[in-house]
Amino acid sequence: MNPFEAFVLGVVQGLTEFLPVSSSGHLVLGQALFGIELPGVVFEVTVHVATLCAVCWVYRGRLAALIRGVCSGDRRSIGDVGLLAAATLPAAAVGVGLRSTLEPTFERPVLAAAMLLVTGALVWSIRRLSRRGTRARPTTGGALAIGVAQACAILPGISRSGSTVAAATAAGVEPRRAAEFSFLLSIPAIGGAAVLQAPNLGEAGLAVGMLPLAVAFAASALSGVLAIRIFLRMLERRVFHRFAWYCWLVGGGYLAAAAIWPALRG
Repeated sequence: MNPFEAFVLGVVQGLTEFLPVSSSGHLVLGQALFGIELPGVVFEVTVHVATLCAVCWVYRGRLAALIRGVCSGDRRSIGDVGLLAAATLPAAAVGVGLRSTLEPTFERPVLAAAMLLVTGALVWSIRRLSRRGTRARPTTGGALAIGVAQACAILPGISRSGSTVAAATAAGVEPRRAAEFSFLLSIPAIGGAAVLQAPNLGEAGLAVGMLPLAVAFAASALSGVLAIRIFLRMLERRVFHRFAWYCWLVGGGYLAAAAIWPALRG
């Protein structure tokens, strides 16, 4: 793997991790169409940590306020952290408990393409749901519903950001606050994914090379920050639903191609 390839993969990971287009869905379809595959667990952990850094950077002020609030015993801050913890539980339970069952779905590109159609519908729904959002944060029930949406996003093709923002707006949360909750919720989700991969690091070694890893880390972190900014800007301008057309085009296009070329069915 050369630095240019690392740069391209890092940018793709950073953008698709946060834009509502499903990074896992793109990886599964990319593998089937072009033979593209992330080069080992070391690379995967590297780009996951990079996207984690991107979220922490964009929301550094909010994270600092939460930490100060929890340390000082502020009830609202403690409540906010509690809601994030509640929303994390469903995905944690599914990710750990059903890991062996879910892993084979990443070898089924037709499933990923079909789930992209579902993601498109979820993203499109935000156009209407966001009009009635007034809450600054979800209720406990709403947080659990957002957590269930995040758990569903473990399937390739279901966007984590798209599904959680759709669930949050359906729970009455104001769009920008819904996005904030979604991105803060991604911190334990992305961190957890990296932790699950960590035991394999010893076996994987550093075959990729330090320079490509450094390039991929920087590219993924910077493109992740850009993706979050684009996400928020489009949500504010009420044009967020346009991502649905992209999901429908990619998912529908792949399903049409698979119907013609059986080798793509997986």
